[in-house]
Amino acid sequence: MLSLLQETVKIYEQGKKYYDALKSVNNLVKDARKVQQTIVMVGEITDIYVNSFQKMMHDENFTVDELSAIAFGYTKLLEESNGVLTELKNVVNITTLSMTDKERMDVVDKCYNDMRHYRNLVSYYTNKNISVSYLRARKKSDLDRVFGLYGTDGQRYW
Repeated sequence: MLSLLQETVKIYEQGKKYYDALKSVNNLVKDARKVQQTIVMVGEITDIYVNSFQKMMHDENFTVDELSAIAFGYTKLLEESNGVLTELKNVVNITTLSMTDKERMDVVDKCYNDMRHYRNLVSYYTNKNISVSYLRARKKSDLDRVFGLYGTDGQRYW
C-alpha cells in the first residue's frame, strides 16, 4: 500500500511538471484555464484517494482482501488519469509536435474532460466503498463508529 501512495505522489509531481512546462508554450495555450484545472483535478484525485483510503484502512468493516481490492481499483483509476497527463504532456512539449493552437486547445479540452471523468469516477468509487461500510455498520448497530470515521454527512456517501 505504501507503493500505491508513492505512485500517487509521483503522478501529482508529474502533473505539476507538465503544468510548469506549459509556461514555455505560446500565450493562447499557456493561459488555458482548463490546463490549470486539469492539474488541480489530479490533486483532487490524489486527495480523495489518500484521505479516504487511510480512513478505510482503519475501518473494521473491511477485510484485508477487500482493502487490497479497493487499492487495486484506485491504482487502475490513477493509471488512467496518468495517461491523461501524458496526453497533456504532448501539448506542452512544443519541440516534439507541430500543432496549431486549435489542435492544442482540442487536446487540452479532451484532457480536461477525461480528467474530470476520472475525478468523478474516483469520487463515486470512494462513496460506494464507504457506503458498504455504512451498510455493514448499520447491520451491526455500530453507526457511531462509522460516522466518527467518515463524518455524519449521510448524503455524501449513501
